[in-house]
Amino acid sequence: MIDPDLLSAIAQVVGEDYVLAETGDLDHYSGDALSPSRAFRAADLLEKTADLVVAPGSAEEVAAVIKLASGNATPVVPRGGGTGVMGAALPVQGGIVLDLQRLNAVFEIDPQSRMVQVGAGAVLEDVNNALYEHGLMLGHDPWSVPIATIGGTISTNGVGYLAAAHGPMGEQVLGLEAVLPTGQLLSTPPVPKYSAGPNLNHLFIGAEGVFGVITQASLRVAAVPEARHFIAFRFPSFDQGFNAVAEAFSIGLRPTLMDLTEEGGGTVLYLMFQGYRELVGTEVARCQQLCAGYKGKDLGPGPTEEYWEDRYDIALDYRDEVQHLPRKERWARRRWGFDYLHMALPVSHVLDYRQRASELLSQRGVEVREYAIWGRPELFSMLVRPTSDELDSARFADTVDDVLRLAQDMGGTMEYCHGTGVKLAHLIAREWGVGLDVVRAMKQALDPANIMNPGKLGL
Repeated sequence: MIDPDLLSAIAQVVGEDYVLAETGDLDHYSGDALSPSRAFRAADLLEKTADLVVAPGSAEEVAAVIKLASGNATPVVPRGGGTGVMGAALPVQGGIVLDLQRLNAVFEIDPQSRMVQVGAGAVLEDVNNALYEHGLMLGHDPWSVPIATIGGTISTNGVGYLAAAHGPMGEQVLGLEAVLPTGQLLSTPPVPKYSAGPNLNHLFIGAEGVFGVITQASLRVAAVPEARHFIAFRFPSFDQGFNAVAEAFSIGLRPTLMDLTEEGGGTVLYLMFQGYRELVGTEVARCQQLCAGYKGKDLGPGPTEEYWEDRYDIALDYRDEVQHLPRKERWARRRWGFDYLHMALPVSHVLDYRQRASELLSQRGVEVREYAIWGRPELFSMLVRPTSDELDSARFADTVDDVLRLAQDMGGTMEYCHGTGVKLAHLIAREWGVGLDVVRAMKQALDPANIMNPGKLGL
């Protein structure tokens, strides 16, 4: 329950039209794209509801709202486009959901510096449209481009279709403006490298808003390529396809898109090379030679062209058919019975991990519907589901946890793509070890009242 005096003070800052307290609004903004069917042991947290939704229109308004919330020890949960699939934007202790979508300005496009300065609430698709007019493009291209916001993708350090060449979203951040839990405004210089102490951008990259609220970002962008080439290969086995990818990366080949997928008994490698013409031609020729050495059959451009054209279909369907529904109706569209897992491991451990994880899953009555390497050879994914309805949700959750623990034990991490949110928060301590004590000390120093997105990152 929000204190009436706090409510009045916030309304004076942002305007009454941007303070929402109706039941329907609170329901809508209290969820993201995680459903109870995948939340497992965190499912009860999805029932939590914010006490207030506030939509500030500037960094100064964000700072004022957070300062007021801090004075009242009221939780604040930053929210972008609501596309997160791990529950990072859930108000698990109630309080204020801070809707950042009004912070959507594109402030500056600097073609010479290959940089864009943009508000945290700007949708990726809108930023890209503005960049295209200058012959530029974002290097981050996830499935959620039509919905996801800049701040959300930084806060989860998301991975997209172009990660093979451009890396995750965090690698594209040059500078940030963020509001600390005290209400202070922090800015970092938009430069690719400095050695005047730690890079404070990393307080916010992948941190799910626990140290403050990103309000603006300066991002590295790329030139729209003058040449693009799609190609696909079918391999007799996943191992042969993986070894081809690993060798390609080891000699410096860098496709812009890379997805090796085993599904339904077949293994296909989807590749896109882009850049200046001479480079693209050379890389494609060397890739064809290399893949042939691993028995890869050249399928031509067709499969990858189709893959590329369809990459946003899930997001468009979610935006148009699901996102506007009340939470329980959204959850009803997401049936129980599957999970997708994204582990990062040393390249030399990936195939051994695949075998050991597959054996474990088989013993527990869980089948792997899809194996994949996405973006880089160390990024390994699986789509899993029970082989029988007799496997209840609790045992399925335990099996998923054991597969993730196996990745940790083999020198990897349990998640490379979507963040941990509430779904994987219970495994943070095991992965970080003493590192969690370090993060807790930082949290205590910056946010002693624990108002910033409590319950995330094991904090």
